[in-house]
Amino acid sequence: MEETLTIKEAYAAMYEYMSMLYQQTGSDDLGGFLGSMSLLDNGEPVDPAAWADWLHAVQKARKGQVSMSLGLKRD
Repeated sequence: MEETLTIKEAYAAMYEYMSMLYQQTGSDDLGGFLGSMSLLDNGEPVDPAAWADWLHAVQKARKGQVSMSLGLKRD
């Protein structure tokens, strides 16, 4: 049986995954992005657009509109 996550749980899982990548790589870009995704004491992301973008991504995934193929391009 497949488990399901709430949208907030999925957001937390994505955040944790990206946090692990940041700890491994120390990427400034990834660190900045994680900062904008972090939650304030009221539960809202530091950058409100981060939550709106997340909800948009969830909608696309639910509609099957996300391509996860490698998609390399040739010159």
